[in-house]
Amino acid sequence: MSRQVTILGAGLVGSLLAIILRKRGYEVTIYERRPDMRNANIAAGRSINLAMSARGWKALELAGLKEEMEELAIPMYGRFLHMADGSTASQPYSKNNEAIYSVSRGDLNKKLMTMAEKNGATILFDHRCTNVDVANNKLHFQHEGKEIDVQADLLFGADGAFSALRKSYTNMDLVNASQNYLEYGYKELAILPNEKGEWVMEKNFLHIWPRGKYMMIALPNTDGTFTCTMFMPFEGEVSFSKLNTEADVTALFDKQFADAKVLMPDLLKDFFNNPTSSLITTHIFPWHYKNKSALIGDAAHAIVPFYGQGMNAGFEDCTILANLLDDTSLSLGEGRGEADWDTILKEYEKRRKPNGDAVAQLALNNFTEMRDKVADPMFLERKKIEKELGKRYPEQFVSVYEMVSFSHTPYNTAMQCIQAQDQLLQQIMGDGDFFAQMLAEGYTDRLDKWVTDYHNAVQQLDFGNEAR
Repeated sequence: MSRQVTILGAGLVGSLLAIILRKRGYEVTIYERRPDMRNANIAAGRSINLAMSARGWKALELAGLKEEMEELAIPMYGRFLHMADGSTASQPYSKNNEAIYSVSRGDLNKKLMTMAEKNGATILFDHRCTNVDVANNKLHFQHEGKEIDVQADLLFGADGAFSALRKSYTNMDLVNASQNYLEYGYKELAILPNEKGEWVMEKNFLHIWPRGKYMMIALPNTDGTFTCTMFMPFEGEVSFSKLNTEADVTALFDKQFADAKVLMPDLLKDFFNNPTSSLITTHIFPWHYKNKSALIGDAAHAIVPFYGQGMNAGFEDCTILANLLDDTSLSLGEGRGEADWDTILKEYEKRRKPNGDAVAQLALNNFTEMRDKVADPMFLERKKIEKELGKRYPEQFVSVYEMVSFSHTPYNTAMQCIQAQDQLLQQIMGDGDFFAQMLAEGYTDRLDKWVTDYHNAVQQLDFGNEAR
């Protein structure tokens, strides 16, 4: 008989995990601390768009939602840069014109919850988990003013960065955990459509206003709007602490975001009504306890949003878990008997923990890139060279960004390629104007050798696709 599964959190990862487990015959109950977002307007103020990429689409395919969500997703083929001097530039993400996709968090979450219920999962809303007795798998909830205890058989914590199960793990012996906040916060704003309901900027790009120590981004929505997010230090000369009046906000936008300001008639209302939220990275080890419970998604590895991989990484956790469940060698008894959850949870942690750590670092690295480097001519030149190398040497060179966004290469492998790619690009750029050099006699022979040396160096890494 299959074990009874309890999931904390009906967010993106919890709902997806429920679908996957129900499709494999498990009884699933989800406890969600919030009211049902399909019946109550509780998503306002936290509509930050998701950037769906290859890892996320793979997981949605498992859930049977890929085609349905493709209809609601807007492809973004690159970054569209809005410079401080008023000039603009575009920067493709991929040598093959591949895209990441802007998807509404709320729309996706609602569909995943509905699909989970259609597949037979039970979702109990307004249940706030206050503590977990990890050793005994007993959960304590507050619901409608009452204290409720629930005995779990197999438990998954999919309840986000401030997970109740994660917090309870930290009270046990031999558990290492940390949380680190950026000194930056974010605030959501909006660019509205024109009178015809059309997008007022190029819709198939992720728009960035890089300003060194702060920035704004904008992702397109299907209704013609753009969801904008301002990232800025909490304190300092230019910071949220200095934007206290309408005059303060107006002056900043007139000076630094003039082209966006004219498209934001609700700027002041949005700025002062929407909260300023924090950005956190969490680490914990171990991710599981015996064969009884495990953390998944943000509960295991909350990251900052600057690589667009938070949801994708959480969804890939689900894909890996599904692959392990489908591995007949990981079952007890003959044939496809009950899964060996002791081995499965150990293997899940072994595979995913290094990649959770790696994607957290990749996201922090990309913050600096988006905020500052994308406005640097040398950085833009490097990106052009990367695309050219990918076209000339498709079997030998794939940029780290493309590994992360357009493949299932383990995050940890992509992270390990950064130093080798840095060395290769420094060698190329230190040799003069790359595109002029390509016309010089004998240059391609040197380039062939450099790229071959790079390829040989990284071939020692494990490029196995985790989510095949």
